[in-house]
Amino acid sequence: MRFWRRLRRNGSGMIGLAIILVYTITAIFSALLAPYSPLEQRPVERLQAPGGAHIFGTDEFGRDILSRLMHGATNSLRTSTISVSIAFALGTLLGMISGYAGGWVDTLTMRLADLIFAFPAILLALAIAAALGPGTGNTILAISVVYLPIFARVARGSTLTIKQMDYIEATRSLGGGHALIMASHILPNAIAPSIVQVSLALSWSILTEASLSFLGLGTLPPNPSWGSMLSESRTLMEIAPWMAISPGIAIMLGVLGFNLLGDGLRDVLDPRMQAEVRG
Repeated sequence: MRFWRRLRRNGSGMIGLAIILVYTITAIFSALLAPYSPLEQRPVERLQAPGGAHIFGTDEFGRDILSRLMHGATNSLRTSTISVSIAFALGTLLGMISGYAGGWVDTLTMRLADLIFAFPAILLALAIAAALGPGTGNTILAISVVYLPIFARVARGSTLTIKQMDYIEATRSLGGGHALIMASHILPNAIAPSIVQVSLALSWSILTEASLSFLGLGTLPPNPSWGSMLSESRTLMEIAPWMAISPGIAIMLGVLGFNLLGDGLRDVLDPRMQAEVRG
């Protein structure tokens, strides 16, 4: 495939893809790969330093940190993926309708998007999660609402350009309806920028989910989450720094991986970037 050949030549994109594949495999098979139960408490092994039977050490309850990291990847990636999928589907649909319809529909949709953009993303997610209460479902809803306008704006911008093309007018003159034009012509041509945005949004959503869990508004204990693991390590930083280092590095690498992949996809899918490379 031409797309795969271009991506393979993109170093940052391949590094990001490799990181994401490792995370994804770990998340899917965490129940098989984790050496211990993430919830099993062993008081006699509490606060053990990394090494021996516990490669990443144990926490204050004697739980294996590596096992909790693996299961935390499952919770974090599942929450982020579902949230971004909802935001992508609804945002892309709203953006396409807004850009294609124009008029008061476009004005109303974009003013609502501006209203959401007026708040910093993390503060808005925090406010929604605090109002709804802690829990994975409410975290998914909060992240979806925060990132939906981003996809709406991306899809709207592409739609405004595409609907002026000659082949759209030709389809309309041949009797093609609005639904046919949007599904057959606008969506396939407007989807590439949104795909790039998905990768970037996944990196932001990992940070947002970790932040909400850190504040006690995300994944509820004792279930593991990278953010909650960081929160639990605050009072033990001086005597057990490995409790904070491991989830911190996991979050950093996850965000880095999706950002690198997003940059790679942008270079591969953006015709302007391809033209610059050829030039």
